[in-house]
Amino acid sequence: GRQRRAGSHHRCLDVRSEVPPALALCGDGLPGGEAEALLLPEPGLRGARGCRAELGNILLLLVLYVLQGIPLGLAGSVPLILQSKSASYTDQAFFSFVFWPFSLKLLWAPLVDAVYLRGFGRRKSWLVPTQYVLGLFMIYMSTQVDMLLGDGEGRGPDVVALTVTFFLFEFLAATQDIAVDGWALTMLSRENVGYASTCNSVGQTAGYFLGNVLFLALESASFCNKYLRFQPQPQGIVTLSDFLFFWGAVFLITTTLVALLKKENKELTPTKEETKGITDTYRLLFSIIKMPAVLTFCLLILTAKVGFSAADAVTGLKLVEEGVPKEHLALLAVPMVPLQIILPLIISKYTAGPQPLNTFYKAMPFRLLLGLEFAFLVWWTPKVKQEGGFPVYYYIVVLLSYALHQVT
Repeated sequence: GRQRRAGSHHRCLDVRSEVPPALALCGDGLPGGEAEALLLPEPGLRGARGCRAELGNILLLLVLYVLQGIPLGLAGSVPLILQSKSASYTDQAFFSFVFWPFSLKLLWAPLVDAVYLRGFGRRKSWLVPTQYVLGLFMIYMSTQVDMLLGDGEGRGPDVVALTVTFFLFEFLAATQDIAVDGWALTMLSRENVGYASTCNSVGQTAGYFLGNVLFLALESASFCNKYLRFQPQPQGIVTLSDFLFFWGAVFLITTTLVALLKKENKELTPTKEETKGITDTYRLLFSIIKMPAVLTFCLLILTAKVGFSAADAVTGLKLVEEGVPKEHLALLAVPMVPLQIILPLIISKYTAGPQPLNTFYKAMPFRLLLGLEFAFLVWWTPKVKQEGGFPVYYYIVVLLSYALHQVT
């Protein structure tokens, strides 16, 4: 799953996973020991298998994670649309509630893990209905979203209705994430289960890119008229309504194919696939949370971003307010993708070991100083604005600022 804050320039740029995929795989309702048991090979049932032998399963996981990233990307694009419609920062702050489900999915993950229809499949029992509801909800909202965004003739966006709508989108996407993460443990063999985290990272990044960067570019009339059309038009190639309808149809078709054609792995013995009951699972969850080390870590992650959260959340919105086209900010995500893929690989050798947070502590002062650089960037923006837009060197400075943000 991923967590992003409303209004942040991360709407376009922060496509990193909010938790290490390995933790997501074993944390969604599976106690660590049982998750470990799922990875143990069954004697006589499976030998070593190369990734080519399970290419179909890997591609299926990739597709499911791409679909999961679409609602995330769409929700990330709404703050920029609201800002272009002169929504207040109070409205932006209220809309940020839509990103909470991915942070709180641990609360209902044990339910998803323990309640299912045995004949249909443990993971499909949640995955299929969740994706069907997502698809139908998207198609329905394609008929309503233009009204919710306002008509530009005195009626502004209905922020409360938009927040409720996208909160439901994110709740369904988080539930789908729980089911897919759990399915990955049994869909792939022990030798290849590491590819699940790759599918998670690549798939969600691609889905977020499609739902955010690509959508904002195609929705922008100025971008389409400049780069994609011969004759200028008053609107972009697609609207949010069109985008929702298209992906709603994709969700329905994909889910139908998965329901009919993909069978869950039957090779695991029932004792290894079963987990504790709902009550026992929740009791175990809260006993872990009450551990002193876990409480300390929770306090750390709840307060770590206080010093720079305002700069992170408001910088992108302020740039749009000063006239920077939102689609240009979105396109700056493209050169960031390789950095976001390579950076974790570089940092991992420093975070592995008995003191993994040392790197985090050392980077904190630089991250706080970067907030001052963002403040300077907002102050500098109107001073370099030209009649035709912003010069190339301005976007280079913005890009370098975002790259430094990724590093710190």
